Amino acid sequence: MAVNSSRGVISARAGAFDSSGIRKVFDLAARLEDPINLSIGQPDFEMPPAAREAAKAAIDAGRNGYTPTQGIASLRQRLEEQVQLELGQPDRRLCVTSGSSGALVLALMALIDPGDEVIIFEPAFVMYRPLVEFLGGRCVVIDTSPTFRIDLDQVAAALTPATRVILLNTPANPTGFVADAETVRGLATLAESRGVTLISDELYRSYCYDSPFASPALHSESVVVIDGFSKSHAMTGWRVGWVHGPKPIVDACTMLQQYTFVCAPQAGQWAALAALDSPMDLPLAECQRKRDKLMAGLQDHYRFVQPGGAFYLYPEAPGGSGKAFADRAVEQEKLLVVPGSVFGRADSHFRIAYTVSDAMLDRGILALQRLARSYA
Repeated sequence: MAVNSSRGVISARAGAFDSSGIRKVFDLAARLEDPINLSIGQPDFEMPPAAREAAKAAIDAGRNGYTPTQGIASLRQRLEEQVQLELGQPDRRLCVTSGSSGALVLALMALIDPGDEVIIFEPAFVMYRPLVEFLGGRCVVIDTSPTFRIDLDQVAAALTPATRVILLNTPANPTGFVADAETVRGLATLAESRGVTLISDELYRSYCYDSPFASPALHSESVVVIDGFSKSHAMTGWRVGWVHGPKPIVDACTMLQQYTFVCAPQAGQWAALAALDSPMDLPLAECQRKRDKLMAGLQDHYRFVQPGGAFYLYPEAPGGSGKAFADRAVEQEKLLVVPGSVFGRADSHFRIAYTVSDAMLDRGILALQRLARSYA
């Protein structure tokens, strides 16, 4: 194969990034015998039985081909009805996507050009910065540590003529922090008044334990919302999400999906349709119970902000370095957690995912207690 001597085989775009730090932990888990794995951010309960049956029925019925780019009509209609019931915005449009990550990719592709700025709040989901920078955008980082609260004055000061997007995630990965109603209303109002699009990543909205979920889309028709079935219905592998927002933006997302993901997997869409009628109260209550159990086990050993949602705890790392702590946890306890450096510039914390079996969680709590004592 002939190679241009002035560059390597791999594009500069791809070469600028390393593998996700979370994926590296996954790879490490595969090499360890009987690890205590508190690193994987996915539900530990099963997807609803009705959804599993619907997926099998779709496959058996030959529903294995492409669907309309924007999703099968019955699923899209149900989701649109759900959105209208909540928001009452008749001009809002919706597109079913290949996972919520696919929705985020499409929304950013539709909104930013090279040189545009995107405000993100760190600690942040690992995909945010790479996606913005893949598209030639620039991340303007607002550090929310140690409280994880968003300061609206700080956001207003960070806005420039180049700002195109504010990217909000609540409940948040990795901190589990839930922005309050006043904050999300303020962000929506600020973004609309300055002609900036607020993208609200609401993938964990069903995991709110201490107060009701508040969407900024309640306060502005300009907000773009990202959502999906991965976390709410334990369908991470089926890749069914959706984006809804102003017609021009969602139309652009739909067009871009034609040239990228094509459509969400058909069997997954039929499973998602059935999942909408499946009660999820019990598994969500189990997640809250595990959160409370973990906090009770660690409260005398670690400093942390109580997470109001999602399924993560984000403690401060003994010794001050999340990476050093994560390395020590593997060496001493075969315990897998994710260092905070994966989620931003700061290396002061580490992430625990507590959606594991009670037996695994108990092992994890004891290991974390021993690690804390080893630093003392």
